[in-house]
Amino acid sequence: MDTKDIKILLVDDEPDILEIVSYNLSAEGYQVYTAKNGVEGVAKAKKKTPHLIILDVMMPEMDGIEACEIIRNTSGLENTIITFLTARGEDYSQVAGFDAGADDYITKPIKPKVLVSKVKALLRRLKEEKKEAEEIIKVGTIIINREEYKIINKGEEIVLPRKEFELLSLLTSKPNKVFKREVIMDKVWGNEVVVGGRTIDVHIRKLREKIGDDNFKTVKGVGYKFVL
Repeated sequence: MDTKDIKILLVDDEPDILEIVSYNLSAEGYQVYTAKNGVEGVAKAKKKTPHLIILDVMMPEMDGIEACEIIRNTSGLENTIITFLTARGEDYSQVAGFDAGADDYITKPIKPKVLVSKVKALLRRLKEEKKEAEEIIKVGTIIINREEYKIINKGEEIVLPRKEFELLSLLTSKPNKVFKREVIMDKVWGNEVVVGGRTIDVHIRKLREKIGDDNFKTVKGVGYKFVL
């Protein structure tokens, strides 16, 4: 996919941020759309179906966490990359962001060139994941269709946010194998992404709720494994 075909949605209530970031991303050839609050951001996301959404947390009318949850549960947007851009750096807000389905978390202030590099890395990882992915994986009662980003468990379709989907795909690729935390972080989030230590735990908890608690085992001090 050419740069000119990639759509990016920037949602922030600060006019300066919208202007500076959109200018720099547009200069790279991306199609850039903007919204000034969460309500407008959700509406534009549904209309434009962007490949990447850069989402502020603290906004009027609807905050970024709520907007992220709505977007993640919208058909056609399950594969959209969502990264938060916010001045808040507390651990609890980061965990809340990942719990809502975010892929990344960027703290303001950030230099435009650094942000552009971050965007390129996120989009590059998405391309690599699609290229390397097997189309269909069958493990026990679970069918994973990577081409369509669909999960079917015991005949019932389950909608998963992108990172939960990738984490499940990784663990089910080798049932009963213990994946170390650092390996999970590298394979699912990538080396360039800086996330809190609780990120994996949050995503495992969500998978347990949706797939089944007995399928996911914690190996204390090491990592996680998927068991049949």
